[in-house]
Amino acid sequence: MKVVEEEQLITVMDGPWSTTDLIREIVESGTQEDPFYVMDLGEVVARYHRWKELMPRVEPFYAVKCNDDKLLVSTLAALGTGFDCASKAEIELVTSIGVAPDRIIFANPAKMASHIRFASAVGVDVMTFDSETELMKIKQYMPHAQLVIRIRCDAASAQCPLGIKFGCDPVTEAPRLLKLAAVFGLDVIGVSFHVGSGASETDVYARAIALSRALFLVGHNVGHKAMRILDIGGGFPGGTHTSIQEVSAVINSALEEHFPDRSVRVIAEPGRYFAAAAYTLAAMVHAKREVTSKECADETHTMYFINDGVYGSFNCVLYDHQHVVAEPLNDNGSVPAPCSVWGPTCDGLDCVLPATRLPSLAIGDWLIFRDMGAYTLPVASPFNGFPVPTVRPVVDARLACILKELRPLSASQFAAGRVVESPALGTSRPASRAASPCRAVFVECALK
Repeated sequence: MKVVEEEQLITVMDGPWSTTDLIREIVESGTQEDPFYVMDLGEVVARYHRWKELMPRVEPFYAVKCNDDKLLVSTLAALGTGFDCASKAEIELVTSIGVAPDRIIFANPAKMASHIRFASAVGVDVMTFDSETELMKIKQYMPHAQLVIRIRCDAASAQCPLGIKFGCDPVTEAPRLLKLAAVFGLDVIGVSFHVGSGASETDVYARAIALSRALFLVGHNVGHKAMRILDIGGGFPGGTHTSIQEVSAVINSALEEHFPDRSVRVIAEPGRYFAAAAYTLAAMVHAKREVTSKECADETHTMYFINDGVYGSFNCVLYDHQHVVAEPLNDNGSVPAPCSVWGPTCDGLDCVLPATRLPSLAIGDWLIFRDMGAYTLPVASPFNGFPVPTVRPVVDARLACILKELRPLSASQFAAGRVVESPALGTSRPASRAASPCRAVFVECALK
């Protein structure tokens, strides 16, 4: 029996609304006890618009590993982004929604042979490499591949350094690998780098672009006459209060200096930039206990237990080195006091916040966590039997008018009204008024 995958329904919001108000509405319906996300599609669209405004020459290829939520991927595909895939499954996901193979780069420098064969079968020809053994593997399984050499150029500080695992030395190793690829009869068409996920240094992009320019010349001299792609990787911030304005200025300047020829295609691999701020997590306090402070016997410390933890959404605390912030959904006016926040499992490692300050919370109160769309859902597991949070997508009515017309999205995915019941119950409460008519001017500005 074939299992038919259900479309994710997108709640169309009419009139003024906020993510916090919507979470409060869902919670107050009395049917929600499990943790859940509210995903704002408008945030994704706004960030795409901002990217194109600040770096019109750089094509975003979304890093699917950051968050493989099919609706997020579909929305980005509808807007026109490309995709950075690292595995067979990610390529399957992206091609299943109709994305053309030439909008995908297989950007894993250490690929499994079966994944290379799959990429070849579906027409994904562009892929990265950074070693001699990878060249030999590609020569055996996909000699017609269009190769991009990945070099190492690390930011002085990054949330997740990647150079310790991937990227050849641009001075000592890369020239030799370019010559070897030519000997093997393989086509190298470009250079890529990744300064580190969540990089806090901007000048590193200028250094890496300069190194790439030098390798374009080396590649041309050893026989790779079709060097035409520069992949500047990821590392772009994605939090609500962050901006890519400074880093975009550095990148634009470096491109003008080293790659003024517009025949070179420039792509990037943003992940958290598109995903992080679009997702807000809501989790409920289901238990608490008072403990005596180790430093002072007269002070107490409250341990709050919530229904999501480090084996679920907050794996980002362990693996992505994120610093999450808990906000009470409702302000009860009490003075913030020392406390800690713990996940629901029976593992002592399951600590979300070892030390913070929150107002006094009762069992049944809710906490919200913003900027939770990056490196959370893809790694979450139902360890100890606790469910992975569901995602409730929402979009402003004016923006919905145009998004529903863009493939691979479809009009059937957009539901008028505010869904406040549990998705498992399959019920909803209608909005208090009809959706407002389309306003083309608003949408045109958002999608330029």
